Amino acid sequence: MGLRGRPAAEVLLTEDERETLQRWARRPKSAQALALRCRIVLAASNGESNTGIAARLGCSRATVGNWRDRFVEHRLDGLHDEPRPGKPRTIADDDVERVIVKTLEERPQGATHWSTRSMAQATGMSQSAITRIWKAFGLKPHQVEDFKLSPDPQFIDKVRDIVGLYLNPPDAAVVLCVDEKTQVQALDRTAPVLPLMPGVPERRTHDYKRAGTTNSTPLWTSHPAT
Repeated sequence: MGLRGRPAAEVLLTEDERETLQRWARRPKSAQALALRCRIVLAASNGESNTGIAARLGCSRATVGNWRDRFVEHRLDGLHDEPRPGKPRTIADDDVERVIVKTLEERPQGATHWSTRSMAQATGMSQSAITRIWKAFGLKPHQVEDFKLSPDPQFIDKVRDIVGLYLNPPDAAVVLCVDEKTQVQALDRTAPVLPLMPGVPERRTHDYKRAGTTNSTPLWTSHPAT
């Protein structure tokens, strides 16, 4: 039953509709609002009640009833947000989806992240179109945040000691930091990179696995004053 005792609309799917809904619902990183709507419709097509669907998917009965009715009336097109007043759109939903998925799930060859220029070349769209799509979905591939998680209980004290040594070294001292051996490059981060999400930049630890490091601890040596 739907809201206020009204019978819930029956949802019957074609094979093509079911395949499309399942594909949209499997998006691991993008279009989560659309994915939820698809899961609602798929559950409704299996005969689940609005109450049962709402409880299982963590949304309200009103939300379930709304998207069930929208699908019955408009089919797949009804699952997208209603158009806003203004100039008609010139970019199809499939193009928007393609850009979002490519931004979140792929990397350009020979680069660490997409730019509007490289994405435009890869999709055959204009840079301004890419900019509008990224802005609408809060995507900023160029923005990266660093984080550091350490299990060392003395981590804060050690950081203070090292930073203090650089900021205020002893008199007549030279502060040195011995890093990696020549031509040995470190590429792998010490923790998995947290991927780009709509409204959330890519996040990664600031340090990486050392390759051939002899010593990464700052040193100081005293010299007679001259």
